Amino acid sequence: MIKKSINLTPEGKKELEKELDDLIKSRPAIAEKIATARAFGDLSENEEYSSARNEQKMAEGRILEIQNILKNAKIIRGGKKDKADLGACVALDMGGRKIEYTIVGPTEANPLEGRISNESPIGKAILGRKAGEDFEFNGKKVKIIEIK
Repeated sequence: MIKKSINLTPEGKKELEKELDDLIKSRPAIAEKIATARAFGDLSENEEYSSARNEQKMAEGRILEIQNILKNAKIIRGGKKDKADLGACVALDMGGRKIEYTIVGPTEANPLEGRISNESPIGKAILGRKAGEDFEFNGKKVKIIEIK
């Protein structure tokens, strides 16, 4: 099985490490909820028990997911500013509207926060381009104003 590296910014790695730490710290509280709910009796009709077990499954699943991401993480840093690459912040003119995106890996992507995946259609269209370069995307003229 080939392991795929996961591109993360240093900030994204810190956020995942904090989330992992918080989830691990939540384990005793979840275990307490399960123990308390178990004391109510019949588990087949015990909504509190089912809810607590579901919370435990979700937390443990997310812990495993984060551990896998961190194990396979490749830390990206904004490198040279001469062309758009992973970790770069790119200012675009999209039909008269200025938009800034930071190019990140799929794990950290959140377009509403200005972080786009290098695997997204717009991310792929931007990668490797230089400041001042024009290209067409979804029928619109796009110009790279600046790469930071």
